[in-house]
Amino acid sequence: MNSGISIKNFLTESGEISRFTARFFKEVFKPRYEFRELLRQCYVIGYNSFPLVAVTGFIMGLVLTIQSRPTLAEFGAASWLPAMVSVSIIREIGPVITALICAGKIGSSIGAELGSMKVTEQIDSMEVSGTNPFKYLVVTRIMATTLMLPILVVVSDAIGLFGSFLGVNIKSVTSLSLFINQVFEKLTFGDIFPSVIKSFFFGFAIAIIGCYKGYNSKKGTEGVGESANSAVVVSSLLIFIIDLIAVQVADLFGLT
Repeated sequence: MNSGISIKNFLTESGEISRFTARFFKEVFKPRYEFRELLRQCYVIGYNSFPLVAVTGFIMGLVLTIQSRPTLAEFGAASWLPAMVSVSIIREIGPVITALICAGKIGSSIGAELGSMKVTEQIDSMEVSGTNPFKYLVVTRIMATTLMLPILVVVSDAIGLFGSFLGVNIKSVTSLSLFINQVFEKLTFGDIFPSVIKSFFFGFAIAIIGCYKGYNSKKGTEGVGESANSAVVVSSLLIFIIDLIAVQVADLFGLT
């Protein structure tokens, strides 16, 4: 009985999210366009997320390098360390870890912010005053997150590679120019292009779930916490699903 109710709730919410997404695509092309709010959201999302993304990227590159060195050294392949780490970070680890960090930072923030506005009836007040709250609150946040996440991924990858450079130099001496040459000697279009493209989908998934949970928040202040928490959980799950699909598509088109 409980499993039947859970499946019903899952299907119902999936349908509601699909309808919410369809409304976004309907509203995004209709004037009036909130360019000023979009730019403000891009700044807020990108600027507030940068420190956490930068620290995570640096530690990720440093730790991956330190942990991989002994294994490669056993096979006499320590010189392959920069190439191996760069491909690992840029193809998979960088985009996924950055997206998960942003799911916790951005997804929860959007869910809590819109949830607070919902339970305090600010959204209803905007509708009464003649403003389109969906256009102003939802469309701008989804667009900003979709645009900013690939930039954050690129920044995280770059800082991660710098952390890898420092990790390489812990037990050996490698110049920055040599390290960069070793990195880009092995990177191909098939390594970079899929990771950038799937970053857009990661950003869209994080924002659409955060906005949906916050915009439909209920149960007063308790619902705000539930919206923020469920936004993180669902968007994190979607990131792994999108990553799995992206890997299969890239393999289908020979980009792996």
